[in-house]
Amino acid sequence: MAARPVSRMLLRVLRSSVRSCSSGAPVMQPCPGESSQSATKELSRRRQFLREHPAPFSAFLTDSFGRQHSYLRISLTEKCNLRCQYCMPEEGVPLTPKADLLTTKEILTLARLFVKEGVDKIRLTGGEPLIRPDVVDIVAQLHQLQGLRTIGVTTNGINLARLLPQLQKAGLGAINISLDTLIPAKFEFIVRRKGFHKVMEGIHKAIDLGYSPVKINCVVMRGLNEDELLDFVALTEGLPLDVRFIEYMPFDGNKWNFKKMVSYKEMLDTLQQQWPELEKLPEEESSTAKTFKIPGFRGHISFITSMSEHFCGTCNRLRITADGNLKVCLFGSSEVSLRDHLRAGASEEELLRIIGAAVGRKKRQHAGMFNISQMKNRPMILIGG
Repeated sequence: MAARPVSRMLLRVLRSSVRSCSSGAPVMQPCPGESSQSATKELSRRRQFLREHPAPFSAFLTDSFGRQHSYLRISLTEKCNLRCQYCMPEEGVPLTPKADLLTTKEILTLARLFVKEGVDKIRLTGGEPLIRPDVVDIVAQLHQLQGLRTIGVTTNGINLARLLPQLQKAGLGAINISLDTLIPAKFEFIVRRKGFHKVMEGIHKAIDLGYSPVKINCVVMRGLNEDELLDFVALTEGLPLDVRFIEYMPFDGNKWNFKKMVSYKEMLDTLQQQWPELEKLPEEESSTAKTFKIPGFRGHISFITSMSEHFCGTCNRLRITADGNLKVCLFGSSEVSLRDHLRAGASEEELLRIIGAAVGRKKRQHAGMFNISQMKNRPMILIGG
């Protein structure tokens, strides 16, 4: 029989005070006159209650199609120390004035609210999140949020080797590193900057510190790097990597066209010709990736098929941009400013109503790659991925 849900408020009270008594004795100690054995039994009983009565997922974060949004991506900055062709126009982008960006306090206030409502994973993005001076402190404070299971970061890897020991100590649990080529000269062409060896150093630092898998995000573009698919896969033979091949997606200023896109099926066919024993792994709930493994290899490979086979039906992601706008769909132009409401003094209940209304308007699926390419949207660097 399914456990009868109880209110989120009641469960928060129970979790914050698993054991209480009239004398105000500490949670893990027996009340006066009560044996230690009795207190332990009572504590065990309450923990069993919490396991059997999971909190109902927040209605504010559930859309009209029943999708529960438990994953929040927060952009910490619009700035970046690279100029990747698929992310930023060559001429750059006009940056939001600093006063209009979310402060650290505002980021943490919003994160706390979303976690309280059921978000259990937060990924920090950019721009390049690791150029934000207080990124380690932000991770440490997020790590204190009860109910948050995973803190991740998506980074270009330039500053990763230097910062990762501090970030790991602060509570960083997952790493995605962007790398679109294994050829140093081509790296400079794609990102319009030097830094290949720093990125490789960051990857190996993550492995040395025990991150597994270390996810490598590779945007595949015809005529640019599709000839390196086999080389990327070969990395997974001896390293605990999840190499994720991402279909080239249209955003403002990246000059997307269909001919540049290499589809998942085409990439998979190329790999199967080399490794016919390639095995498909079970898909995780709400995963954006189709994951495969070559028997005997330490790591695995994945495909992010946003264009050719969308995964909108299981989407559980929300995004907050660096200037405080909530985006319920990566490819949608609809946004609502949480920053403005925060600064106007909105209460927690008012913010939840605003968030719930935005989530409720989320469409069943995105408009398709050809329509998306004609729609107005931010450049990727101003969204945060």
